[in-house]
Amino acid sequence: MAEKTNEKEKKDYVSLPWFGIPKIIPYLKPMKKTMICMVILGFLGSGVDVITPLFQRYAINHFIGLGTLDTLGWFIGLYLLVLIFQTTVNIISQYQAGQVEMGVTRDMRRACFNHLQELSFSYYNQNSVGYIHSRIMSDTSRIGGLVSWSLMDGVWNSSYMIGVIVVMLAIDWKMSLMVLVIVPIVALASTYFQKKLIHYNRRVRELNSQISGNFNEGITGAQTTKTLVAEKRMDEDFEKTSVDMTHTSIWASHFRSLFMSTISLASYIALALVLWYGGYITINQLMKLGTLSVFASYAMNLMEPVQWLVRALSDLVTVQVNVERFTGLMETKSDVADSPEVIAKYGDTFHPKKENWEPLYGDVEFKDVSFKYPDGDEYVLEHFNLKVPQGTNVAIVGETGAGKSTLVNLVCRFFEPTEGQILIDGRDARERSQLWLHSNIGYVLQTPHLFSGTVRDNLLYGRPDATQEEIEAAVKAVHADQVIARMDKGYDSDVGEGGDLLSTGEKQLLSFARAILADPRIFVLDEATSSIDTVTEKLIQDAIANLMKGRTSFVIAHRLSTIRQADVILVVKDGKIIERGKHHELMEKKGYYYNLYTRQYQEDLMNQI
Repeated sequence: MAEKTNEKEKKDYVSLPWFGIPKIIPYLKPMKKTMICMVILGFLGSGVDVITPLFQRYAINHFIGLGTLDTLGWFIGLYLLVLIFQTTVNIISQYQAGQVEMGVTRDMRRACFNHLQELSFSYYNQNSVGYIHSRIMSDTSRIGGLVSWSLMDGVWNSSYMIGVIVVMLAIDWKMSLMVLVIVPIVALASTYFQKKLIHYNRRVRELNSQISGNFNEGITGAQTTKTLVAEKRMDEDFEKTSVDMTHTSIWASHFRSLFMSTISLASYIALALVLWYGGYITINQLMKLGTLSVFASYAMNLMEPVQWLVRALSDLVTVQVNVERFTGLMETKSDVADSPEVIAKYGDTFHPKKENWEPLYGDVEFKDVSFKYPDGDEYVLEHFNLKVPQGTNVAIVGETGAGKSTLVNLVCRFFEPTEGQILIDGRDARERSQLWLHSNIGYVLQTPHLFSGTVRDNLLYGRPDATQEEIEAAVKAVHADQVIARMDKGYDSDVGEGGDLLSTGEKQLLSFARAILADPRIFVLDEATSSIDTVTEKLIQDAIANLMKGRTSFVIAHRLSTIRQADVILVVKDGKIIERGKHHELMEKKGYYYNLYTRQYQEDLMNQI
């Protein structure tokens, strides 16, 4: 499993020039004014830092060298003004850097979240929750830090370095060249270490995603882990990934340390040469003591931005991996997407043009449909044809894993046919928007999902503008009112994360009510009564029979006794439709359906004894 995830993550990298910076520019535009102001303040702050040592030069040469206190008051006053200005600039620029970091990170995460809403089911089938979560939270956070704090530091250090070099060249060009000798060393070291750092940092991010996935599976599957006594195996898997990440991180740190140590050594050798040559010319009266002191300060202070540049290059290589992963996610195309023409007329997921939506009546037709899953090699359906007039109740039966959900996933356009067409009201489903279709479908899952919040919040997901009377009518229709009556706060009771405060049966009842409240034209029930007791199931079946009049419905059934009145029953085996017809027609054939039904009937009789 880990190896499969690792291979998937490698494919998700997008090789980008210029460290991928052009790809994140759209997310910087809303913060453009703040970033410009931050850059200007960075230049001003570095300029102040460049001229500050000149006060030291004046103090030594004037007050100490000449032995006079003339102009001391002006000196102190001007120096205090410079310090106050410097402090003010630092406070404002740091505040703005924080604004940029939070703003860019927020916009990138919002873009990721919205893009994930538009991706098809196949993406979630191939990527773990931990992996997706890591890409959104970790990668965007590091990119936000790059374009804020790293940019601010980059402006300050770069402009300070240039300013100091200019002043040093003006003082003594020979000593300045001794300092500048570190530049080619930096260039050579960067060329060698960059490839190493990219390789190891990519691997660290991949392993970090795997660890996030292990954490997610360990937490969400804690009950299963304990019941299967699989703690040791989970621990061994986690330990293997953790050790691998530790070793990889150590190698990354090793090369980063070598990189920085090499540059630091070259920097201090250059400083030693400066001090040696500066001391010689000062002794020979060719330079004043104050000037040498300033030059030494500049040379020492120049080491900090040089070392920052080394660290920045290393960090930039690291963040490139984050940009590549973020870009890989944002450029992932959905297997199911509306055409530009459809979007222009009907709108997209977040900007629907409902005024152009036609009413949906519920005629569904499979027209020579062949289908295989995006990550599969074999056809699940081949040249399949089926007409489902409005109001038809279609039951789909078969053993577990037979492929029953494939048909309804195609009807709901969660997947596209590999070949052929699925017609909705006589038109290819691809000629109208996904949101138009999904807004007219009520889907109740075997394992329903409730969102964190109250009972009312979850019911209103199906229809946000529903009144309290309409909510209560939907709840009573499926007998969920008894569940709500047992809750302390009724409709305002919290359901917990994913509905964990409720039983599976209670969640199914609320899911039924939510689907009914949406007033869909097509119902899809995926073994939706499997966790409900038989008495309640009978009540719900009677209620649904009335509610579904005039609506098209697809029912995936485990209990065959519940679908005897279906207009057509499709029998699925090994992903193929092997039988179709009404209940009595299939029983008369005494084929696969007959065997399924009689075997289940006998099992029910045995359970009643």
